[in-house]
Amino acid sequence: MSDNQNKVAQLIELREEARLGGGQKRIDAQHAKGKYTARERIQMLLDEGSFEEFDMFVTHRCYDFGMEKSHTYGDGVVTGYGTIDGRLVYIFAQDFTVSGGSLSKTMSEKICKVMDMAMRAGAPCIGLNDSGGARIQEGVNALAGYAEIFQRNVMASGVIPQISVILGPCAGGAVYSPALTDFTIMKRDTSYMFLTGPAVVKTVTGEDVTQEQLGGASVHTSKSGVADFAASTEEEAMELIRKLISYIPQNNMEDAPLAPCTDSISRLEDSLNEIIPDSPNKPYDMYEVIRAIVDNGDFLEVHESFAKNVITCFARFNGQSVGIIANQPKYMAGVLDINASRKAARFVRFCDAFNIPLVTLVDVPGFLPGTGQEYGGVITHGAKLLFAYCEATVPKVTVTLRKSYGGAYIVMSSKHIRGDINYAWPSAEIAVMGASGAVEVLFAREIAKIEDPAQKAAFIAEKEEEYRQKFSNPYNAAKYGYIDDVIEPRNTRFRIIRALQSLATKRLTNPAKKHSNIPL
Repeated sequence: MSDNQNKVAQLIELREEARLGGGQKRIDAQHAKGKYTARERIQMLLDEGSFEEFDMFVTHRCYDFGMEKSHTYGDGVVTGYGTIDGRLVYIFAQDFTVSGGSLSKTMSEKICKVMDMAMRAGAPCIGLNDSGGARIQEGVNALAGYAEIFQRNVMASGVIPQISVILGPCAGGAVYSPALTDFTIMKRDTSYMFLTGPAVVKTVTGEDVTQEQLGGASVHTSKSGVADFAASTEEEAMELIRKLISYIPQNNMEDAPLAPCTDSISRLEDSLNEIIPDSPNKPYDMYEVIRAIVDNGDFLEVHESFAKNVITCFARFNGQSVGIIANQPKYMAGVLDINASRKAARFVRFCDAFNIPLVTLVDVPGFLPGTGQEYGGVITHGAKLLFAYCEATVPKVTVTLRKSYGGAYIVMSSKHIRGDINYAWPSAEIAVMGASGAVEVLFAREIAKIEDPAQKAAFIAEKEEEYRQKFSNPYNAAKYGYIDDVIEPRNTRFRIIRALQSLATKRLTNPAKKHSNIPL
C-alpha cells in the first residue's frame, strides 16, 4: 500500500472514530434513554445526503483535573450545514455521549463559527441542545464560551431565523441561548430548562420539586411561555422544525416562500355567516374561523398551550405565508391579559422582522381587570403589544368579527396604528365599552333615582338597546373611515387574499434611530 493510500485509510479510520463520539457504550446508553445521538438527529432533520460537517477533528485544550487524558474528536458538538426541502440551513447538535455534552471553549468556538457562517450566508441557524451545562474543569473559559454564543444570538436576532430544540438537559447559563432565539421546541419527558436545579431550590427556598415540575416541557409551554412548542418524540420535533421553516424566509432581506395553492381564492364559507352567536356573551371557537379561511384549513400554531385567550399561528392565503393573531372567545372570553399581550407582541415582532404579513382577527372585550394584573404590570405588557403593532411595517389586514372595546380596540391592529386594510363583519361591536357598562356610567344618576326594581330593569334594558343601536355595530366606525368596509363573513377569505395582493408592493419605513426603547 502506497503512502497516499495509507493516509487515506488513516483519514477514514479517524472519521469513523469521530462519528462514534463518546463511544458505542455511551451511544447505547443514549438510546436506552429513548434519545438519539447528535448525528442521528441531524440525519433525521435534514434532506438525505445534504449534511456537510465542519470541525470533525477539533479537540479541547484543557489540561486540568485529568482532562489531558481524554481528547474526543468533535469535542461534544456536531456542526455544519445542509438543506431542508432544498433550502440552506446551518446547524449544531450537542453530543451527550461526550462529557455529557458539556460546553467547553472549543465547543463554543465551533458553535460560534457555524453561527457566523449562517449570518454571512443569510440562512437560518438551528441548535439541537442536549448538554449537562458548562464544563466545570474549564472554569471561566466555559463561561466565556457561553457569552460569545449569546452575543451572536443577539446580533443574529431579526437578521436570520434562529430555532432551538431542547432534547435533554439545559440548565444554568445554557438556557439563555434558547431564550434569545426566535423559537424553542422542547421534547416531553426527556428535556428540561431551568436556571437553578431542584437541589439549589430546596436549599434556598425549601421547596421540594422535580426536574420535570421545575422546568419540563409542560411547564414551559403552558405556565412560563419560555418554549413555543412541545413534541412527544424527537421525530415529531424534527417534523415541527421542517414545517416551521416552510413558513419563514431565509433572512430579513427576503420574503417568505410562496407555496403552491390548490384552494380556491374565491371559496365561500357559508358557515361563517352563522358562527357568531345571537347572545354577545356566548362564546364560539376562533379555530373554526381560522380553518375556514386559510389555505386547505392548514396552520401551525405557536405557543398553543400558553395564554389560550389569544391565538398566534402561521398560515397561508393563496400560498402566501402570513402570521395570524386572533382573540379566542372560547377562553376567558378572548380578553387580553399579561401573558396574552406578551405572547402576541413577540409573534408580531418576529413576523415584522422577517417580512411576514399580519392578519388580525378581533373579538376582544378589553383588558383583564384586577389587582393581580395591575400589580403584575398589565399596563407595561399591554404596551408591548401596542408597541409591536405600531412599529410593524409589514402589510396588516384586520377583521373585526364581534367585540372590539376600549383600549383593546386600539391595540388590536386598528386603523389608527397603521392598520392597512381594516374590515368588519356586520356583527362587529366597536365601542368604548359594552352596552351594560356604558349605561351604568352614562345614566348612573337616573338609575339611582328609580326605586321600583321592575322599572329600573326596564329603563336599563331600554338604554342598553339604545346604546347598541348607536354604537354596538361597525357602521359608526365605518362612517369615520376607521373601517374600510363591512364584509359578508362568508367572503372573508377572498377579501383577505385581495387585500394582501394589493399590499404586496407596500413600502413603509420607520424613522432612523439606533434602536427603539420597547417597554420591557
